[in-house]
Amino acid sequence: MKATLVAKRRETLSNGVLISEADMAGKAIIGVTDWGATKRALKRLARRLDKGGRAGRGDYHLGFADSTALMTELSPARTELLRVLSREGPMSVYVLAKRLGRAYSNVHADVARLSRLELVAKNAAGKVSVPWKDVVIRVDSSILHQAA
Repeated sequence: MKATLVAKRRETLSNGVLISEADMAGKAIIGVTDWGATKRALKRLARRLDKGGRAGRGDYHLGFADSTALMTELSPARTELLRVLSREGPMSVYVLAKRLGRAYSNVHADVARLSRLELVAKNAAGKVSVPWKDVVIRVDSSILHQAA
């Protein structure tokens, strides 16, 4: 799936280092992203930084090349995992697997993948959580045109 991931942009960085879980409580916005639009946005950010501006604190954007890649990475099982963590708060992977009624190994794999996508975080006690106020998945009509 690495090749189909178009853009992963964090605007909650300070000097290249994530501040803290509490500080990255914006939204995670996920969708199908046009590489050209991503390049233009990155160029605007680079110009602002070159002029001494700041990246600012904002939302986390995760873009995929197409809807198939998005739906593969955010399967119904993974979105339910995100819902449970968001609703119930930090918990161990073992407890999460029990809450979901799924095998520990499958939940562990899903948590690892969602962690690499920065949609879940693990604290010092080993409990996982959704560090965002909201996770928004944007799917527009462009997926209908891709299918044709």
